[in-house]
Amino acid sequence: MDAASAAGPLEPWRISPGALDDKLGITVIEQSVARVVATMPVTGNTQSLGRLHGGASAALAEAVGSWAALVYASTHGRACVGVDLNITHHRGARSGVIRATATPLHLGRRSASHQILIEHEDGSHLATARITNFLIDPE
Repeated sequence: MDAASAAGPLEPWRISPGALDDKLGITVIEQSVARVVATMPVTGNTQSLGRLHGGASAALAEAVGSWAALVYASTHGRACVGVDLNITHHRGARSGVIRATATPLHLGRRSASHQILIEHEDGSHLATARITNFLIDPE
């Protein structure tokens, strides 16, 4: 048994957005092992035809899913690395703010998988994603 296990759960890591998150305008709304929620404006994150860029949605999904995995991993003295992300885009958006909510599908000793739902502020469902992270020893 390692020191973290013997001492019980550790304090969860606090989300600290990175440079890409800042460029995309991502704002963290809520964080816990149970769920991570963040928002992102459509403006500034569109493709050539004026619609929300699928890559921006995928970056938002990866951010909230990875943050959720790291919040979980940190309570066990671990870190994580993403190994799989998939996203299905259901509809587009031209304006407003979108919200991504990551919830766990599996929280294990070696991996964590999360589902991410992306919705427009009007309540319409824009995309569904799933991310898997391996839990690793911190560097």
